[in-house]
Amino acid sequence: MQMIAQEVDETTLNEIRQSFKDTPENRALMNAVSHNDIKKLAENRENEGKLNHYFSDEVKTSGISNQNQSGRCWLYTGLNTLKPMVQEKYNLSDFEFSQTYNFFWDQFEKANLFLEIARETAHLPMNDKKVEWLFQNPIGDGGQWTTFADNVAKYGLVPTSAMPDSYQSEKTSMMSRLLRRKLREQGLEMREISNSRMREDLKAQKKIEMLKEVYRILVLSLGEPPTEFSWQYKDKDDNLSSSNTYTPKTFYQEIIGLNLNDYIMLMDDPRHEYHKLYEVEYDRNLVEGGNWKYINLPASKIKEFAVKSIKANEAMYFSCDVGKQLNTEWGILDVNNYSYDDLFGVDFSLNKKQRIETFESASTHGMALVGVNILPDGQTEKWKLENSWGADKGNKGYLTMTDAWFDEYMFRLVINKKYIDAGTLKILDLKAVLLPPWDPMY
Repeated sequence: MQMIAQEVDETTLNEIRQSFKDTPENRALMNAVSHNDIKKLAENRENEGKLNHYFSDEVKTSGISNQNQSGRCWLYTGLNTLKPMVQEKYNLSDFEFSQTYNFFWDQFEKANLFLEIARETAHLPMNDKKVEWLFQNPIGDGGQWTTFADNVAKYGLVPTSAMPDSYQSEKTSMMSRLLRRKLREQGLEMREISNSRMREDLKAQKKIEMLKEVYRILVLSLGEPPTEFSWQYKDKDDNLSSSNTYTPKTFYQEIIGLNLNDYIMLMDDPRHEYHKLYEVEYDRNLVEGGNWKYINLPASKIKEFAVKSIKANEAMYFSCDVGKQLNTEWGILDVNNYSYDDLFGVDFSLNKKQRIETFESASTHGMALVGVNILPDGQTEKWKLENSWGADKGNKGYLTMTDAWFDEYMFRLVINKKYIDAGTLKILDLKAVLLPPWDPMY
């Protein structure tokens, strides 16, 4: 039987009004909630001090980065997983890659990808869902592991001294707004020329002219990326190295030299069947790059692989819904940090699957997973995350995450395939289920 639309009439409104009792307790609650920070009022006092920041196993790393007012956490996280390798190899107390260098090429390549999708979809009307999605999301400063790995493979890496941050890289909103405006304009032109009888070589040249405009905006905002640079370092024992000249690619090959294709993205997405391979359409930054693919696994299985990686001193790319139950003062992520149910007397009961389906929860931030505390009985109790919000946030730049929080709000973890069992790796041979670009996990 179909439910009949019901307006809020006077009788209904009176019933609702009477459900809130004018008691001293409710008046006190109303005074407290209406005049104070809800999050502070809901802070669970009983949880304070229960969790320390000690871990049985940790990746050896030091130096906290700061993404400032930008959405480049994915890039910081990717680089922070490589940083410990450089520190160990060269006996360095600290080291940092240039985030601005790879961010420049990420934005340039995303612009090219947008124009190519505009060409590819030029036969569709503007109100087609895919075209609408494209023009709503022409470019952004966010990303994930695939965008990082493809970027590094194509453009290499440089130390921060070779291309430091700029005002616009630390505060990306205005530059991003102007890039979106220009790309929307160019996208319309690309649709027009794609449907015209213009010669193909002239169409290609038109796109190059568009990319020249994008390049100009990026150079003026971020500086021009180096094609060659010198690097010198002093190690923990005060030994000074010689100054050597590199290109971004030779620098990556010499100091890291990893094949980033050996890293596999795992995900706990309870909307979909576990032990299957999924792919998100257009979720990449290179035209020739690969879409984001992930093996969907329950969190319990992902943790097994994560422990192996930490014990081998290898950090991992980790992304999550960081804002949920985060106490920045304590530096702790725990499901019991705040009790909004108790404060309001209302049950907030969505599970992980429902939170994703209703857009209540999604992967909002990336960090490097660098530690775990394993109890005597073999159970994992908590995990250590290296953040990119500066050393004054959390526990000296790090966050401690409980095992229960991991289950509820972890979404992606990227691990070298050598720590993953053969049965799970066989899933990569399956045909991926293609998800649309507007999937909640995009």
